[in-house]
Amino acid sequence: MSNFPYLLSLIMFTPLAGAVVLLFVNKRNEDTIRWIANVTAGAGFLVSLPLWFSFDPSGAEYWQFVERLPWIPSIGAEYHLGVDGFSALLVLLTTLMGVIAILSSWTAITVRVKEYYVFMLVLQTGMIGAFVALDFLLFFVFWEVMLVPMYFLIGIWGSDNRLYSAIKFFLFTLVGSVVMLLGILAVYFYSESVTGVYTFDITQFHELNMPFDLQWWVFLAFFLGFAVKVPMFPFHTWLPDAHTDAPTAGSVILAAVLLKMGTYGFIRFSLPILPEATAAFVPWVAALSIIGIIYGALVAMAQHDWKRLVAYSSVSHMGMVMLGMFALTPVGITGSIVQQLNHGISTGALFLIVGIVYERRHTREIAEYGGLSKIMPAFAAVFLIMTMSSIGLPTLNGFIGEVLILQGIFVVNMWWAAAAATGIVLGAAYMLWLYQRTMFGTIDNPKNENLPDLNLREWATFVPLIILAVWIGLYPKPFIDRLDTSVDHVMSRVDSEYDPVNAERSEAAAPVALARGGGSDDAGAPVRGGAR
Repeated sequence: MSNFPYLLSLIMFTPLAGAVVLLFVNKRNEDTIRWIANVTAGAGFLVSLPLWFSFDPSGAEYWQFVERLPWIPSIGAEYHLGVDGFSALLVLLTTLMGVIAILSSWTAITVRVKEYYVFMLVLQTGMIGAFVALDFLLFFVFWEVMLVPMYFLIGIWGSDNRLYSAIKFFLFTLVGSVVMLLGILAVYFYSESVTGVYTFDITQFHELNMPFDLQWWVFLAFFLGFAVKVPMFPFHTWLPDAHTDAPTAGSVILAAVLLKMGTYGFIRFSLPILPEATAAFVPWVAALSIIGIIYGALVAMAQHDWKRLVAYSSVSHMGMVMLGMFALTPVGITGSIVQQLNHGISTGALFLIVGIVYERRHTREIAEYGGLSKIMPAFAAVFLIMTMSSIGLPTLNGFIGEVLILQGIFVVNMWWAAAAATGIVLGAAYMLWLYQRTMFGTIDNPKNENLPDLNLREWATFVPLIILAVWIGLYPKPFIDRLDTSVDHVMSRVDSEYDPVNAERSEAAAPVALARGGGSDDAGAPVRGGAR
């Protein structure tokens, strides 16, 4: 790690440097602008690769690649960066999806090209910054920075109702952010009252033992900010509109990375800083997650718009992620994180698929298509792989995440697991129905008769996602190994009796707990622990 003293800063500011370069390029040189943006995104991914090859999952240091410099000393704010296994994987996902999203925009964006790529690169910097910040104020700055470029991406390059969707996205997220800031300040001042030092250091906040009454209110403040971003039911209503009206690359980034900001916030802040309040809110969060799983799947089945169907599928899938997380078992949290990565891969690919047919036909109405596999066989094959990934077919990535989540939930409450399994069945129904309506049957619409199949650039956007889907599906160990210390850290906070060394022993005890009380104690509280 000493060989990369400023690696995180390099990863974070590479896209911003590309955006600055674009400011000095004549806006009429559109191909030059596209090349600069794509090269910058590619360079950003390459410089992030040491996070995979040089990160030490079994290292003595929990936070790695740490950078620390004074920023606003008068209030205790620092330029403090670092990653654990969880955030390192999210940074890698961000840089990869940035390359894919920008490459997918080559022919899709034809107006105000320069401004578009500037906003895409600035958004990339904001997302990476939020994942690597270890200063709470610095995190909040990057959290807010992401709002502006996404607002303009939807509002300028979106479809018919783009202004409505952009404003709705901005207001929902802004309201949640303001309330979250109040929670951050509450933790900040409580930390000072205990230590006598003003600091926004997240690593120190993880060591606090706040009174339950304060934890309760701060949890609500954090919950609103993160639940809007996930989005959880009933804070989800901005998402289908934003997805439907965003340009293809905007939807890809929104699904693959931006939604993970909410789940990242829960795992990084709510669970370790507010463990007692987290445990108290488990039944409520579980109830909202289950509603989101089933509601999102049912509404997806009723959609006529291809893109809107995929958008509602995200509501269902992210509900599954939240349910696994708030099972508060090591397997459940591991599955939740793995499924975040899987959702980014599969749903990002599905939005790329919608974007390809929309660019050729300029309609997202499912009824306008049919029999596309006859004229676009390569497209149909890719669509089939990512459909199977989304519904959790064994040997593909979605299966691994779903199995881990279901196991983690089952040892807590088998009825929650049954509800989650219902969502999986409904997910398979609407995705297979979508595939059948668009790929099979006869070509009744003459406008579909001469649609071109995937070109080389479009193949380049799908190949990395297919490789990852198969890799995680067949051999998830390298990813799960990187999450062990992160999960142990969170579990040690939410469960005072958790012992990572002996965690596997609970695997044998879990059936006994279920047999005695259906996954809960005599008072109805969920059982902690679970198989590793």
